[in-house]
Amino acid sequence: MKWKTLSSEYLYKATWFTIRKDKCETPEHKIVYPYYVYEFPTWVTAVALTENNEIVMVRQYRHALGETIMEIPGGCVDDTDPSLQTAIERELLEETGYTFSSYEYLGKISPNPSTNDNLMHMYLAKGGKKIQEQHLDHNEEIDVYLFSIEEVVQMLKENRIVQALHATCLFYGLNKLGYLNY
Repeated sequence: MKWKTLSSEYLYKATWFTIRKDKCETPEHKIVYPYYVYEFPTWVTAVALTENNEIVMVRQYRHALGETIMEIPGGCVDDTDPSLQTAIERELLEETGYTFSSYEYLGKISPNPSTNDNLMHMYLAKGGKKIQEQHLDHNEEIDVYLFSIEEVVQMLKENRIVQALHATCLFYGLNKLGYLNY
């Protein structure tokens, strides 16, 4: 079922977002043109538990949506990050000021496999301690909150976590912790 890429043209290139127009051929020799692909960096995120078993959440304004929303910490994997785990360790420390004693890989998901070429890798971080203040990027304004696991489960039940990738990570993490009933 895999398509063959006959040609690619970059329409826009930036650090965090690139648009590519492909010309493709299906196994049945049908030409698909144009097919637009959005290239993004790899992302990481974590369900982050403190030593007191509270989930670290972040609240920030999301301009494309025009709303301030509750999320879990995460971000882009940098070229300088030697591993995915190193990337989420860095993101957690920068965004929240917390460091964690253990990390468990929960898997990967695709933000939108029909248009986006990247993946988001999910972690469960445990044993969190606040060791410093936040070190945010110039355009970030992030408030940090601590919630009980039960409060986060209730937020999910009430559809109060609207960032789909983060809700998915929370479901995987809460399942790993034994807090979801099917």
